[in-house]
Amino acid sequence: MDAFLVSTGIVALAEIGDKTQLLAFLLAARFRRPMPIVAGIFVATILNHAFAAAVGALVSELLGPGVMRWVLGLSFLGMAAWILVPDEIDEEEASLARHGVFLTTLIAFFVAEMGDKTQVATVALAARYESMAAIVAGTTFGMMLANVPAVIFGERIAKRVPVRLVHGIAALIFVVLGVATLLGAGEGLGF
Repeated sequence: MDAFLVSTGIVALAEIGDKTQLLAFLLAARFRRPMPIVAGIFVATILNHAFAAAVGALVSELLGPGVMRWVLGLSFLGMAAWILVPDEIDEEEASLARHGVFLTTLIAFFVAEMGDKTQVATVALAARYESMAAIVAGTTFGMMLANVPAVIFGERIAKRVPVRLVHGIAALIFVVLGVATLLGAGEGLGF
């Protein structure tokens, strides 16, 4: 349950103002059909984060506990810094409309998530926790918590959410996780 809750919270906060959330706003404004957009986000996120979690689990197996602790701790600290950098959306990610709403959303979100903060966070979380399923479920739920309101309520939310504050809170959570990992938290889990 801890892995699910931590991954949900981290991704939900990290996603505020992220390029995929900007993509959700754009797709909602362009197509005005929330259900296929939400379905596309859901499927793309599960596929992308399952891949990321598998990579994280593999990395965890390949590295010894001492090395893994340092890699994870430094990764979490790096994520804290990265999350404070605002994202912009690429024109390529927004120009797939010829495939229909669902497929456009699925492709755009899957591509946008490649190497994105939440994908990297999913890799690190899967390496940190033993339950890959809980990580994928948590990161997917966090992604949906941040993006479904963006699709449904669009600009009304964007104008009211203090993105810098949310990013600061998410960065602080990553700092706490990084420092705790470097200081040996989770040694009972093999790190």
